[in-house]
Amino acid sequence: MQTKLTDIELIDQSLAGNQAAYADLVKRHQRFVFTLALRFAKGREDAEEITQDCFVKAYRSLSSFQRQSKFSTWLYSIVYTTAMTFLRKKRVDTTSIDNEETYIQLENHTSGMENNMAESKSRSFYLNQAIEQLLPDDAMIITLFYKAEQSLEEIAQAMGMEANTVKVKLFRARQRLKDKLEHNLKHEARELI
Repeated sequence: MQTKLTDIELIDQSLAGNQAAYADLVKRHQRFVFTLALRFAKGREDAEEITQDCFVKAYRSLSSFQRQSKFSTWLYSIVYTTAMTFLRKKRVDTTSIDNEETYIQLENHTSGMENNMAESKSRSFYLNQAIEQLLPDDAMIITLFYKAEQSLEEIAQAMGMEANTVKVKLFRARQRLKDKLEHNLKHEARELI
């Protein structure tokens, strides 16, 4: 039975010239990197471009990975800076959830869902929808903390902030997420939270 190599072992093999090892590293992390990129870009093509740029940058900088943190934390910091640079270049127009037209579109979209959708899928859908409506920093912090299970220190390192700042931002992001859920779901949000 073949044992699964650690990220560090894959990095060592990649640095030794084994391109297949880097491909394995990409496969291991690409789904989550794409999820984070999507939180920033809001569009599939842009998220795919950010994801690709992140892995290219990570490959070029792999020798500078100092192993003081987990590889995923280092990679998420690349995602963050790449996404922020991408947003500055694209100057993405953000739409406020307070905009009545946006809310009508959201309401029409959610009303078209199947009534017999499983409750867990429904919760996940509404939570992801609310996270997508958050500012990029808030979405990133929520995603890293809850989905990637990163510690406050790891998130701080990835985002270039102090751990206490991340703690405060996480608290505020949770509140904004709750507000978005309440706004979108009214009474159903109480059951989700």
